[in-house]
Amino acid sequence: MPRWLLHVDLDQFQAAVEFRRHPELRGRAVIVGGNGDPDEPRKVVTCASYPARGCGVRAGMPLRTAARRCPDAVFLPLDIPAYEEASEEVMDLLRTFPVRVEVIGWDEAFLAADTDDPERLAGEIRGAIAELDLTCAVGVGDNKLRAKLATGFAKSVGKGGEAAPADARTGTGIFRLTADNWSELMAHRPTSALWGVGARIAKRMEGLGITTVAQLAAADRQVLAAEFGPNTGPYLWVLGHGAGDTDVVTEPRIPLGHSKSETFPVDLTERADIDAAVARLATAVAEEVAATGRITQRVGVTVRTSTFYTRTKQRKLPAPTTDVAEIAQAALEVLGRFELDRPVRLLGVCLELVPE
Repeated sequence: MPRWLLHVDLDQFQAAVEFRRHPELRGRAVIVGGNGDPDEPRKVVTCASYPARGCGVRAGMPLRTAARRCPDAVFLPLDIPAYEEASEEVMDLLRTFPVRVEVIGWDEAFLAADTDDPERLAGEIRGAIAELDLTCAVGVGDNKLRAKLATGFAKSVGKGGEAAPADARTGTGIFRLTADNWSELMAHRPTSALWGVGARIAKRMEGLGITTVAQLAAADRQVLAAEFGPNTGPYLWVLGHGAGDTDVVTEPRIPLGHSKSETFPVDLTERADIDAAVARLATAVAEEVAATGRITQRVGVTVRTSTFYTRTKQRKLPAPTTDVAEIAQAALEVLGRFELDRPVRLLGVCLELVPE
């Protein structure tokens, strides 16, 4: 039987988990983020229900901005344990089907299935997830890229042109994208429609006269390599043709790094306060890494100023270590390389780990 890749994408996941606990909120504009207080400074939206998205609310938007755009919305605090539990519930359910499951986030997974009827399998999966009082879309493809993009086609169009979930019991919410219909559906679309092409890369391609997927597919690979590098350039050309990975990795990925960051309610201006914050973050992340038995080999520090200028600097340790105090001191030494001439809005510490 042929091998198919399915991409399962849960709809408005965090809001949907809240709806299971608060059924009276279904159909309303619900915004999840921070402590659920829209007046709380420097907290952002992590999930917006479809009605809230119809008002222009997006993930990453400040809660205060979301409240202005959608004044009738219900604001709820972020509840990570609840979302992790619901995600595990869904992923365990997916593993009961004759598929291989690669988890790529709380709310999405790739499945590899050997079947003559992938749409039937997708329908069974959607029906089973509906029994959990959640909804999803399923993209079917001959590789991961096409399966991922197919999910977007699988979703119906809701208020304001925003993708919205289809009823799991109608048989909709499933779409197939393969080499056979790639050009018909994707050639005219902007390069930013491709998974892995962000606004910045799309803008650089526009400078080369490449604005559509068809133009990217027809581009000179040497020109792309000269602009984006010998690896990224040819990879972008491959994306334009819809080619992609077909491997599904069932084992959890071993993290190559671990980080912590904090956005401060009030900008930090005193050097002593900035030093103390970096030391605290570095100590916390180093303790977490040490508790897992992993070893740190490089320390990085990120600084974001009040003007949103963001930069990261790092240094390799003299020798890999699990010593928390040594890692914290290294983070402070990296911080010393910054010119802290503006108020600091955010600080972060990232540890690069020795591969296992």
